[in-house]
Amino acid sequence: MALSPEEQALIDRFSKTYQRLTSSETMLDIERAVCGCDYGCTSWTRRDEADTATSLLGLAPGVDLLDIGSGSGWPGLYLAQESGCNVTLTDMPLEGLEVAKRRVEKDGLAERCTITQADGASLPFKDATFDAIYHSDVLCCLMHKQAVLESCRRVIRNTGRMIFSAILIAPDLGQADYSVARDGGPTFIETDIPYPEMLERTGWTITGHSDLTADYFTTFRKMFNLEQTHEDEFIRVHGEEGAAALWARRKATLIAIDRGLLKREQFSVVPAG
Repeated sequence: MALSPEEQALIDRFSKTYQRLTSSETMLDIERAVCGCDYGCTSWTRRDEADTATSLLGLAPGVDLLDIGSGSGWPGLYLAQESGCNVTLTDMPLEGLEVAKRRVEKDGLAERCTITQADGASLPFKDATFDAIYHSDVLCCLMHKQAVLESCRRVIRNTGRMIFSAILIAPDLGQADYSVARDGGPTFIETDIPYPEMLERTGWTITGHSDLTADYFTTFRKMFNLEQTHEDEFIRVHGEEGAAALWARRKATLIAIDRGLLKREQFSVVPAG
């Protein structure tokens, strides 16, 4: 599937971000303080959320887990390390996967980890390959959401489970508020149909649905405040232009958050039928 200019620009931005975050101990300290991890992550999944996913997905030795949009390895590598499961990491930015590979070697996970550069909408795996699938704040960063869910359904076993989180626009907004939410959210936050309907269309049954909005708001504000506290290092890591662009996006998100225009939700699903 050919990438649009907007999709390629997003991949390029994430590629630079993974390299920059893991090059600075200060940025990793911020990640530890906010999310409880130090992978150079770009999702808003905290360690307690990842720990809950371990039991919800039934992760254990011998279970095959697929982490889509895995970036630099959070939380897929953590889930594998804590549960003993096998994990396959997939993403498009090669730089993030290279960071993940170094972490695999550091943590001694090479025998239980596979890393594949792949588009979530066209996963290069055989049907019914995985017992569990996890993706964290990924669909809201992808244009072809339904295709990703269809691809996930194809590669999971009929007894499998999938968990994912997504940032989305609050329902029933007027045009002005909708625009503020769209501008403050991830690049491809907009959806043509609600996630529950999208899941039904792509062969999934919802078994759990959680509102993570309050935790997301708290986590985001804490991250932003710590980045501002370490302004000099933030600018050194991202460059003046990159730091200015990132802070502009952060401030747009804060406006939407303060007005209650964004939500973060988690879905637990199983194959339908």
